[in-house]
Amino acid sequence: MNLDRVETKSERRRVNRRRVFYIPGYDPIHPRRYRELYRKESVAQADISGYQIGLTAKKTKAGPYGWHVQAEIEGAEVVSDVEVLVWSDIVRDSMESSIPATYLQLVQTAWTYIATGTLRRLMRLRKGPVIAALYPVGMLIAQALLAMLLVWGVARAVIQIAGLVSLSGSLVQLAGLVLGAGAGGALLRWFKKMDGKFFAYYLMHDYAYSAASRGANSPELEARMAEFTAMIASAMKDDSLDEVLVVGHSSGAHVAVSVLSDLIRQGLPAQHPQLSFLSLGQVVPMVSFLPDAYRLRADLRFLSLRAELVWVDVTAPGDGCAFALCDPVSVSGVAPQDKRWPLVFSAAFTQTLSPERWAQLRWRFFRLHFQYLCAFDQPGDYDYFRITAGPMTLKERYKDRKPSQSRIDVAVSKFTSEVPV
Repeated sequence: MNLDRVETKSERRRVNRRRVFYIPGYDPIHPRRYRELYRKESVAQADISGYQIGLTAKKTKAGPYGWHVQAEIEGAEVVSDVEVLVWSDIVRDSMESSIPATYLQLVQTAWTYIATGTLRRLMRLRKGPVIAALYPVGMLIAQALLAMLLVWGVARAVIQIAGLVSLSGSLVQLAGLVLGAGAGGALLRWFKKMDGKFFAYYLMHDYAYSAASRGANSPELEARMAEFTAMIASAMKDDSLDEVLVVGHSSGAHVAVSVLSDLIRQGLPAQHPQLSFLSLGQVVPMVSFLPDAYRLRADLRFLSLRAELVWVDVTAPGDGCAFALCDPVSVSGVAPQDKRWPLVFSAAFTQTLSPERWAQLRWRFFRLHFQYLCAFDQPGDYDYFRITAGPMTLKERYKDRKPSQSRIDVAVSKFTSEVPV
């Protein structure tokens, strides 16, 4: 793919000032987590790659949570302002379910993906994210079975003890069941409390969030996306900027697709900075393959045609939580003949991480899902900090980059309609 096909009014090849909008995935955590991750990992990458980078507090308290970056990379001094477009409050609200409600979500979500044929189609793409989707189902069922076993064990123990002291009857059996139910309930509450280690409830709520509406956005998310669009539109009017870069990670990638589509439909200023979109570790098919994801499929098709931006999609087969090297437009079945975007290539974890570092991380699936935002000790042509704080636009940096030959760019989704029928 030749990125020089895209023309912008500014056509600035070197960046002095950049504004970065980061859209996280389904994450209930405060955005300071991303600041600390950026601070720690940028220093590590700078030491490895031989450049300088530093973070300070955001210049103003107005607007989204963010930080100020000053860097000297590739012989140039660059200033970038990074801001997090937060929807973690919506995520937290969606996670406030009781234990019984979560198990009801499990049944409803499994039914949605299985009955519609979506799960079978997803398995044709990558097994890793499908296994990740099935993990909370299996884990929650296992927890329920353990709780039931504990109920049975406690009830049986009570009855046996009662028999030893010559007590019997229905009241003893009832007491055993009550005590057993209490123990089983306590075990389930303990599992939920410890979900920071198991991630079963977290992932169940994640998949249930989109499945509940069969791929349509909730009214709350639509309202928040409109706010995101307005923030980015304001930045596009800033003549002092050379690039406005939107980064969508995980579920944030499909949020960014719709936000940027709305932004372009509204119209960009005659003079504007380069508009760039970097999607990382995307899980777009988990939503776009659902029956009612009309809005997302229409936005994927629309954005894939636009000359107003550059869209680069980076994943890695080593990330078991992402649909690695799956072109999100093509696999969703909405790719037009004159499709421009995205440029799809791999961060190649097994090559860009040393054997020692890969051995440390390869079984830490959730940590690997965030590796795109971290340092690589054998860096290739993907460097998150050069992209977000370096002197080249996304277009210029990857103008000669070829897409990965092993990418999947054939239509797989059963549902391809962009309007309700």
